[in-house]
This record gives sequence, structure tokens and C-alpha cells, in this order.
Amino acid sequence: MSSPETTPSSARDLARVEAANATGRIPVVFIHGLWLLPTSWDRWAAVFEEAGFAPVTPGWPDDPETVEEANAHPEVFAGKSVGQVADHFCGLIRKLDRKPVVIGHSFGGLITQITAGRGLSRVSVAIDPAPFRGVLPLPLSSLRAASAVLGNPANYHRAVPLTYEQFRYSFANAVGEEEARDLYDTFAVPAPGEPLFQAAAANFNPWTEAKVDSTSTDRGPLLIVSGEKDHTVPWAIAHASYKKQVSNAHAVTEIIEMPGRGHSLTIDHGWREVADSSLTFVRRFADPAS
Repeated sequence: MSSPETTPSSARDLARVEAANATGRIPVVFIHGLWLLPTSWDRWAAVFEEAGFAPVTPGWPDDPETVEEANAHPEVFAGKSVGQVADHFCGLIRKLDRKPVVIGHSFGGLITQITAGRGLSRVSVAIDPAPFRGVLPLPLSSLRAASAVLGNPANYHRAVPLTYEQFRYSFANAVGEEEARDLYDTFAVPAPGEPLFQAAAANFNPWTEAKVDSTSTDRGPLLIVSGEKDHTVPWAIAHASYKKQVSNAHAVTEIIEMPGRGHSLTIDHGWREVADSSLTFVRRFADPAS
């Protein structure tokens, strides 16, 4: 395998970082979760750019550029751990000239909190974030959503696609049938199984990579966003993450619930409401004119 610095995906990510640096603006790094690509943030990036920020939409290591390419070569997603992905994004963030805002969804929300705990983000928004060590609730809907991967131990080292029915339950349960099918065709790609196994075992493994330094004095303000109807990361998980984070006396920690929204809240017809809520929080602590 070629080194991370020479892969096409790494070259694209470095180009995005350099483009953000060239603007002199405060960067906003968007981190996608499982079963999506960086292109899932394209509309968000446009909103934040219009607001005066410099959006950066890197991928996970080896992410293909398009959904079509991803579905044609699912094997490229296999073998990605939480620690590897977190280190990948932290490495990119360290190449930015200015400390960025970081916004992530699902497992991207977990990575967002990891980067915040390492003192690398100015402001953070974690949307329906995957759980980390110390987050104890495990609702039945989460178990069902994760069963597509966790149901077969061999998936630990595999890339696993979702069937439409699985996507409908775990992502698109709060939208109509026609929109759900369109979201599946437009955005869904395979995902590595390893992060789900790591998150599921985090509370039994003191050395887990799925952990967050919620006491960091350099964390910065954090907003957690929860979709009311999310099956994958329901309120119980999001609020437990908030309770772990709000104990940090050094930084602002807030949580909001988006009524009637499922796990697809960043990509479905209501994405702009979530983006605007995130932008409102970010603007309180990051002035794009500064």
C-alpha cells in the first residue's frame, strides 16, 4: 500500500487545507461518518463559505471521490480504526494556519470530540455523535441499527454496505419513502466495520481508541445536536455524551434536539435548519471577520 502522503485522497485533502490557508479565513473542517463521503457536506460548505469561513471537507483515509467509485470498490474502506481516522484528521488540522471550527456527524461527531479533547479546535459541533468510553446507554434501536455490522464478527476487518432496508431504518426513518430512496442512491457507500466494533466494546476495554478527553482545558466550546427520531444515535446516547462533556468546567457545552429528525438530518430535506443552528452556535465563539 502506498504511504498516506502519496494516496490520491491524501493529495486531495492536502489541497483543501492549502486552499483554506490561502484565504486567511477561519477554517471549518467537516468530518463525515460511516456510510457517507465528504461530498455529503457540499451544501454545508457553501453555507459556511458564504458566512465568511473557509470550509474544508477532507475524507477518511482512502475515501474515493464519488459514490459510484465507492460502490464499485468497497474494499478501500476496510481496515479503518477510530484511532487511525482520528490521527488522520488531527494531522490535517495541524497543517492549518489557524485553529479551525470542527463539525462532525455520527462517527464524525466522535472524531470531532476527540480532536476537541486534543485542543485542536476553536469550536466544535458534534451531530448525532457515536458514543465513546463512559457513555453507557445502549438503546434497542441502536443495537438494531448496528446489527448490519455487529451481527457478523467477520465484519470487523471488512467494508460493509447497507441494504436499502437497513439504510431506511438507521438513517432515513424520519423521511418519506421517495426521499429515503433518493438519499440512499445519492449518498450511501460501504463503511469499515471496525469502528462499530470499537464503539460497542469501548466500555469493556480500558485501552480503547473510542475515547474522548472530556476534561481537557483546551477543548473549546462544544455543541451536541440530537435528532429526535434518530434510531442510530438516539437522545439517550447524545445526552449521555453531553453529560460527560458538560462536567468540563473549562468550556461551554450545550445540547439541542432537532424535532422530528432522524440520522439523515445532515443530508435530507431539513439539512439547512441543522446547518443554520450549527452556524449560529459557531458564530458566538468564532468571528469570521477576525
